[in-house]
Amino acid sequence: MTPGNNGASTPEDDDPFGYLYADGQANGAQPPSGGYGYPNSVSRVRAVGERKYAQPQQQSTAQYGQATVPQQGAYGQPNSHYAAPETLPGGGSVPTGNRQPAPSGGGRGRGPNTKGLLIGAVAVVAAVVVGIGVAMMNGDDDGGKKDDTAASPGPAASASASPSPSGSGEPSQEAELPTVDAKALRLGGAAALASDVKGAQSDGGVYVGNLNQVGNSVTWTVDGIPSEGDYTLFTRFNTTGADQEMTLTVNGKVFGSKLNLGNFAHAKEGDLEKGWTKTYSWPTLTKGTNTFTISCENGDKCNVLLDQLWLKKGQVTK
Repeated sequence: MTPGNNGASTPEDDDPFGYLYADGQANGAQPPSGGYGYPNSVSRVRAVGERKYAQPQQQSTAQYGQATVPQQGAYGQPNSHYAAPETLPGGGSVPTGNRQPAPSGGGRGRGPNTKGLLIGAVAVVAAVVVGIGVAMMNGDDDGGKKDDTAASPGPAASASASPSPSGSGEPSQEAELPTVDAKALRLGGAAALASDVKGAQSDGGVYVGNLNQVGNSVTWTVDGIPSEGDYTLFTRFNTTGADQEMTLTVNGKVFGSKLNLGNFAHAKEGDLEKGWTKTYSWPTLTKGTNTFTISCENGDKCNVLLDQLWLKKGQVTK
């Protein structure tokens, strides 16, 4: 094609888009009546400079049950069913009032993901429960352990349960002190070992007899006294009938009062097997080695049998 008029042909025949230009329109160029593209398509083309902006969108309505048919607008005017995005107020953005709410509930739309939220909540609760359970098990592993030594009271602890005659009631926390059987005592004078009377607790049922004469005695030397202080000396013996008493010497010094050997079992005279009982005194001892002597002195009543001697810390009665 060359500039100028080449014959009977019109400009639109030479240039099918001539109607889009001012010179083409001046020469009578018209847009094709059938549109471009697929058959029955609606022409949406506009001449340069003919597009209108911010024109209100027209919508056709139809009666209920009747289909709406798109209508092609006149050239250069927006179609009632179509408007370019830029023709809308706000530069093509859809007004908030015209937005359709998202479907919820039934149909093919997707509602809120409540199932996922529920699963997440259950998982969080389960994790918390597991954490608490682990913490409790760890706490049991540590807190449930017991000190076998502290849980099992030894002889010293059982002795401390006895109240002090002085009323202090302070328990003894010392280790167990020794006990001596009759045959381990040092005998003095005519004192002798025997086992004729039943009921002695010493090894083999042996006890010390023949003490009913002045000068007869038994002596016990104790090592390892832990500290200086008040102690209780227990004496297991046998007597019947009238009460008896003998002299107690501690570390070479006569104790302040006689050793009370009363008939606490209330045994009848001569019923020796029922006469076993015990008595106690409260000497003050020194740390280390201490010596006890029970002897028959002038004015004493010594018709007894001696079985065992033992010590406890403090002034106790049991």
